[in-house]
Amino acid sequence: MVLSPLRNINFRKSVILRTTFPIKRYRSRTSSTTIKQIRQIMSTSAGEAKATATAGFGPGVGETSRAVMKSVYAYEVSEGVGARVRRSIGSPELRNLTPFLMLDHFRLEKGKAGGFPDHPHRGQSTITYMMSGMSHHQDFLGNHGLLEPGDVQWMVAGKGIVHAEMPYFDPDPTKAEDAAGLQLWVDLPQNQKFIDPTYQERKAKEIPTIRPKEGVEVTVISGESHGIKGFVRPVGGCWYLNFRLQKPGASVFQPLPEGWTAFVYIISGKLQVGSDPATAAIHDKYHTLVLTCQPGENGVTLTRPESSSTEEEETRFVLVAGEPLDQKVVQYGPFVVNTQRQAMEAVTDFRMGRNGFERAVGWESEIGKAR
Repeated sequence: MVLSPLRNINFRKSVILRTTFPIKRYRSRTSSTTIKQIRQIMSTSAGEAKATATAGFGPGVGETSRAVMKSVYAYEVSEGVGARVRRSIGSPELRNLTPFLMLDHFRLEKGKAGGFPDHPHRGQSTITYMMSGMSHHQDFLGNHGLLEPGDVQWMVAGKGIVHAEMPYFDPDPTKAEDAAGLQLWVDLPQNQKFIDPTYQERKAKEIPTIRPKEGVEVTVISGESHGIKGFVRPVGGCWYLNFRLQKPGASVFQPLPEGWTAFVYIISGKLQVGSDPATAAIHDKYHTLVLTCQPGENGVTLTRPESSSTEEEETRFVLVAGEPLDQKVVQYGPFVVNTQRQAMEAVTDFRMGRNGFERAVGWESEIGKAR
C-alpha cells in the first residue's frame, strides 16, 4: 500500500483537527516556562498544604501532604471511529503539564464498530490501562496483543511507530461489555526522542495489588507504594498507581518523589485531597486534580469522604507522577518533538517511509481492516 498523505490517514479525530492548519502554524509549547508557571501557582496553595499537614489529621510524623492546585472536568466528546473520550490533560483547560501530554478516558460501546485504526506516533510514550471490556493492539513491529480488564500496555514510540487499537467484543451478547480505559501520553526526554520503538504488555495478574489499610486497595502499575514496586520503564516512565477506597472515611498517605509533577484522575466516586478532611474540598468523578509541588511536600493524603454512603459507588482513581522536563514541546498531531523543523521532518518521514517509518511502507493492520 502506498502511504497516504498525513491529512488522509485514519487518525483519531482530534489528531485530524490538529493537522489541518498549515506547517508554519505548528503549535509550540515550552516546558521550561510551564514549570515556572506551575511552581508559581503552586506556591499559592503552599500555606494550605502546610497548615493541613500540621493540624493533627491524616498523615503521621514526617508526612507532609500536597494540596490541589487546579481541578479540570473532562467532558465526553466523540473521538476516533465511534468512540467517546473524556480528555483533561491536552485540552484547552490543561494544555501543559510536563512531562504529561494527554490523558484520555475512552469508551467504545458494545455492539458498535469503531476504534482507532492505523495511525503513527513519534517522540512519546503511550500507556493504556484497560478498565473494562477488551482491546486489540497491532503494530508494524509485529506486536499483536489483547488487553483485558486490568491489563496495561506501555509503548515507547521513539523515532516512529504505526499501530492500531481496536475494541474486541465477546461474540456472546450476554457477556459483551463496553471497552473502556485510560490512555496517557508521556513526553520523552530530548536525547531519547529518536530511540528505537518498544512495546510491552503487563497482564493484570502480573501487576501487584496491596491493601495497606482497611478499605484501601492500591494497584502498583509502575513506581512504588508502601514498599511494593511495580515494573519500571526508565524511558518515558512515571509512577502510575490505581486506588480503590472501598468504604466511607477510608484514607491513605501516598509518598511521592519531591519535585515531580503529579495529578489525580477520579474514575468513580468522590475524593478529598489533603491532610484535613474537615476542610478539604470534595471532588467528583471525571475530574483531574493537579497537585502542588512545594519543597517539603513528600506525598499526598487521599480520602473517601465520611459523608459518602456505603451504597454509593466506590472511590476509584489513578495517581500519576513524573519528573518534569525542561524542554520545548512542538506537537503536530501524533508527533511530539522539540523544534518546528523536527515536526516538518516527522510529517515527511512518515509520508516517505524513512527515518523510523520504513516498516510502514505497505503495512496495514489486520485489526484495522476488520472494523
